[in-house]
Amino acid sequence: MRPDQRFFTVSDDFRSPYARDRDRIIHSGSFRHLEYKTQVFLNSQGDFFRTRLTHSIEVSQIARSICSHLGLQESLAESIALAHDLGHTPFGHIGGDTLDECLKKKGFEHGFEHNFQSFRVVTLLEQRYKAFLGLNLTYATIEGILKHSYPYNKPFLPLSVRNSFDLDTHPSIEAMIVDRADEIAYITHDIDDGVASGLITFDSLKSSELIQTILQKVVAEGIREEEDEMFRYRFSSHLINHLVYSLLEYSRDKIDNTQVLASVIDSKEAIPVGFSPELETQIKKLKKILFQTMYQHKDIVRKMFSGKQAIIGLFNALMEEPKMLPPYFYNQLEVRNQHRIVSDYIASLSDRYAMKLYNELYGREG
Repeated sequence: MRPDQRFFTVSDDFRSPYARDRDRIIHSGSFRHLEYKTQVFLNSQGDFFRTRLTHSIEVSQIARSICSHLGLQESLAESIALAHDLGHTPFGHIGGDTLDECLKKKGFEHGFEHNFQSFRVVTLLEQRYKAFLGLNLTYATIEGILKHSYPYNKPFLPLSVRNSFDLDTHPSIEAMIVDRADEIAYITHDIDDGVASGLITFDSLKSSELIQTILQKVVAEGIREEEDEMFRYRFSSHLINHLVYSLLEYSRDKIDNTQVLASVIDSKEAIPVGFSPELETQIKKLKKILFQTMYQHKDIVRKMFSGKQAIIGLFNALMEEPKMLPPYFYNQLEVRNQHRIVSDYIASLSDRYAMKLYNELYGREG
């Protein structure tokens, strides 16, 4: 099946198919829930820090800009970007990893994987139509949500998915661009949030050649580091521009010489969207520095540990007593497996509600 075919049947209206996808994603309950889901800092730590919602919007903006310069489908990239994190649990990646561990410890070997959960959200869990489940999105959008950049032949995928998607091929060029836009966005805003929080400083990142390059551009504008907010804003702007223009310069010819439809991109071919080998090395080094100095900072680790305990506690409680599930989820017990219903419910929760419910069930003060 080609990406320009429909996964479901959609009726014509005044919007393009991908613009319609975008609108349906934005108006979904799962998209709104991203406002209170952790990116790096818990939502309760302050209104300034990014959440999954603001991250998704930033990814969408970057992806649209890149696609615009390359003459690709902007609305397709926007739709994939806005939906790519819909399957994330509360408390960031540690929440998903913990839910995966809980399922596997109970004997459910397929566990939890957030990419596939995002796919399930838009094709199954969101219910907006009487005749069918899901948001009724186009094939290309759903494929981009499922695959990101690479073939996605996972052992836990059901037969219905295997029959509908070619899992051994790359997705569309637009999906690949979203994947790199995601990387650009989180590197930039994690640094911004990390410096704003006091967990890291620009000095602690200066062993990165990439950071040195960007800092030189900010200083050349006559802005001093003491001008904290303006300095961080200009740093973020220069870093995004540097990465986007580098990606465009390196990828343009490769994309021009590649058929855009994903079904004709051989899975063994190099991905045509990316950075020069030198810049890829610099980005990997920067990620390692961020991991050591920020993601493993004691304040972050402590918050993530508390989130992990909440996920474990909620899973065990709801598996033991499913009557505590809301009616929408409890009523599905007649037709679906309890473990998957429980994990779907937990994955849908915001950080603050998950912690509130955990404290309520275990008699702890919030």
